[in-house]
Amino acid sequence: MTSAPIPPTGPVATAVPPGPGGMRKRARTTLAVRVTLLVIAVAVLVAGISSVVGILVVRRTLIDTTTQALSDQADLVAVQLAADPSPGAALAPISAILADQGIAVLTIGPDGKLTGSPRSALRAAREVGANRAVGGQSVSGSTTVGGKLRLVQARSSAAGGFALVTPADVAAATRQALERRLLAAVIAGSVAAVLIGLLIAHVVSRPLRRTAALARSMSRGARDVRAPVTGPREVAEVSTAVNDLADALQHSESRQREFLASVSHELRTPLAGIVGQAQALADGMVGPDEQAGVGRVIVAESARLERLVSDLLDLARLGADSFHLDVGPINVAALVIQMGRVWRVRCDARGVQLIIDVPTDAAQQPVVATDARRLRQVLDGLAENALRMVPPGRPLVLHVGREPSAGPLVSVVLQVRDGGPGLAADDYPVAFVQGVLHERYRGKRPGGAGLGLSLAHSLVQRLGGTIVASPAAEGGVAMTIRLPVAPDAFDPGPPEPGRPVGG
Repeated sequence: MTSAPIPPTGPVATAVPPGPGGMRKRARTTLAVRVTLLVIAVAVLVAGISSVVGILVVRRTLIDTTTQALSDQADLVAVQLAADPSPGAALAPISAILADQGIAVLTIGPDGKLTGSPRSALRAAREVGANRAVGGQSVSGSTTVGGKLRLVQARSSAAGGFALVTPADVAAATRQALERRLLAAVIAGSVAAVLIGLLIAHVVSRPLRRTAALARSMSRGARDVRAPVTGPREVAEVSTAVNDLADALQHSESRQREFLASVSHELRTPLAGIVGQAQALADGMVGPDEQAGVGRVIVAESARLERLVSDLLDLARLGADSFHLDVGPINVAALVIQMGRVWRVRCDARGVQLIIDVPTDAAQQPVVATDARRLRQVLDGLAENALRMVPPGRPLVLHVGREPSAGPLVSVVLQVRDGGPGLAADDYPVAFVQGVLHERYRGKRPGGAGLGLSLAHSLVQRLGGTIVASPAAEGGVAMTIRLPVAPDAFDPGPPEPGRPVGG
């Protein structure tokens, strides 16, 4: 098998056909674009969450570091004041040094009164309760004053105590530098995500683009192209499915060509007979004593041609929603008895023994809700196939019975059995596949175009029943039809003699 060249897989600009009502369908984005956008969105989301968490961690770390540093300075000031005989005088130079660092030093009197500046520092110390530091206690806390978080550390001294107050964002420059670096990392990650997303999208979508190009080639009639089964498992499964579809299409079209060739041959045969006999009549080559025989040949070949055309039309109509069924209560035993009167003449002419096996008691004759004309069409078609196969002296059986059941009657069984040569074991599962048996036995047995069994199967399904092929006790083939019985409301009572109810 040769592989046709696969068209280029690059993007192709195509016009979008108008949808219903003249509106154009919305253009679909490609898988590559979707994968790229997804990767970018995930990367930006992760980077954004990481940056937010990082900023919060940095701010919390800076606050904790500043708090610890302020606590250490408060402890150091407390030690210096304890070692100085005049703590009040020693606090002034310490205040000047700490003021350069942005730390306000407040004095706590023996009575717990806070003094010092600025006022924002005094307010923060009061809210934290720095006056509790009198009496040997240490106070640590934070509060928001004027929209800014302020840290407070208070210690006791011989003169009462003191408090150190500083804004929490004393390291604002460091924090801003860290936040700028985090933002730069987010931007760099987003750019990297775009590049990685484009690469991933190209790698992932390449086999799908190749498979799509192959499917387009198949839609243009190519049947010898196959997609390479590569890539991830899901992509490989898509390629395998497309290849299976190509195999199925190739096989189906091959079967269709064979079927059409067979049907054409079957249609030409009666046409040739009709044309030949008619031409002989027109040319005056048939004598008066032979004209009746020629007319019978033309009539027989015309009927054969009509059956072929009718079968083809029925097969085509079965797939349409407009296929009509005239459903009503039918006494199937009476239908088969009436059918037997017609087929007995044909069987006697062939030397075939016709056996009608139906319940003789009218009360035991089952009634089904079905289309009498279509059911008769199915039975006639099965009998036609069987009669072609049955040699003289062998039986053709038309049977009507009840499905064995311990409960109420659920379905009715109709069988067409013959004493012909039968089928091979592997023929029964495909007996109703259009043209299969015809192809297998072409030139070996008499047969038609291979439409009859396929049509019978489709009609029985539309009637709500089932049909199966199996070996017959008479030695040939048994075609068994099962139809659901009619509801009690459809029971019309005993049928008229010789006339099936609803027929």
